[in-house]
Amino acid sequence: MMRRKTIKSMTAWMAVSLLSLTPLSQAHAQENAYPNNPIRLVVTFSPGGSVDIIARLIGPKLSELLGQPVVVENRSGASGIIGTDAVAKSKPDGYTLMMHTIPFVANQHLYKSLPYDTSSDFTPVSLIAASPSVLVVNPSLPVHSVKELIDLVKSKPGELDYATAGAGTNPHIAGELFNSLANIEMSPVHYRGGGPALTAVWGGEVPIMFTNVSESAPVIKAGKLRALAVTGSERSKVYPDMPTVAEAGVEGYEFSTWHGMLAPADTPEEVVTLLNEKLTEVLRTPEIAKRFDEMGLSIIASTPSEFADHLAKESKKWGQVIKDRNITVE
Repeated sequence: MMRRKTIKSMTAWMAVSLLSLTPLSQAHAQENAYPNNPIRLVVTFSPGGSVDIIARLIGPKLSELLGQPVVVENRSGASGIIGTDAVAKSKPDGYTLMMHTIPFVANQHLYKSLPYDTSSDFTPVSLIAASPSVLVVNPSLPVHSVKELIDLVKSKPGELDYATAGAGTNPHIAGELFNSLANIEMSPVHYRGGGPALTAVWGGEVPIMFTNVSESAPVIKAGKLRALAVTGSERSKVYPDMPTVAEAGVEGYEFSTWHGMLAPADTPEEVVTLLNEKLTEVLRTPEIAKRFDEMGLSIIASTPSEFADHLAKESKKWGQVIKDRNITVE
C-alpha cells in the first residue's frame, strides 16, 4: 500500500514538474529569439565614403524593423582588410554584420595572402544597391572633357596623379581600368578612405579622382570639383546631361560600384533569411527609395544566393583587370 502511494506521489510530482517547465522553456526560447541584443554593422572603410553613407542610411530603419539598435562601426584600413578580418573572426550569431563593396572580391587578387578566406569565411545577406562613379577634377586643372584630360595626361607622362580610397579600392580599380582602356598612365595616390581622398582632390593636393555619385554630388554642386563623365554603362539620373566615359571616347569603359551586406560564415540560415527580408523591407520604404534615387543609387535588394552569384562574377571580372594591369599590393 505504501509503495503504491509513493509511486502515485512521484508521478504527480513529475507531472507538476513538467507543467512548470513548459512556461520556462517558452520563456527561454523567447529570450533567445533573434535579435535580442544590439547589432553591430561594420563598415570596412572610413566615414564619408559611399559604403559608410549607405550603412548610416539603412541602419536606423533596419533598427526599427528588428527592434534592436543597429550600431554602425567604422573599421577601416588596408583596403577594408582590417574590418573584414574582424567580421570573419566574429561569432556567427547575426549580431555582427558587414557592409562592403568591390575590394571584398578584389583584395584576394591584389594581396599575396589574406587573414581570411573570401569565398568560405562569409555568408552573403543581400546585394543592396549599385551606382556609377564620376570622373572629377579639381577646377584648377585646365580640362573640361574626358578627351582633354587624356590629351593632357599624354602631354605630361608620369606627372598627373589620381586619388584613391586606398590600394585596391573602387577609385583605384576605376582609375586603372581608365589607364588601360585610354592607353595612358596616371599614378594612384592612396588615402585612408573615400572621404579623405575626395577632400584631397577639392583641396588641390591631387587633381583627379573617380568618386562615387553618392559621396561627390554635394561637392560637385558646390563647385569644388568639375565633373567630366560618369562611369556607368548609362547616364546617371543625377547628371542626365553628362556623358558616360564610353560616350566620351573611351570605348568599352564601364565601372559600377555595388554595396552589399555579409555576415560571418555559419550564421544560421533563419537569421540570414530574416535579415534579408527586413533589409528588403527597408529598401522598399518610400523615404529610403527617394534618398537612394537622389544619390544616383539603383536599389537591387537581392536574395543571398543572387548576391553569392554576383560575388563570383565580380571576382572573376576584377581579378582579370588586376592581372592585366599587373597591380600588386605589398
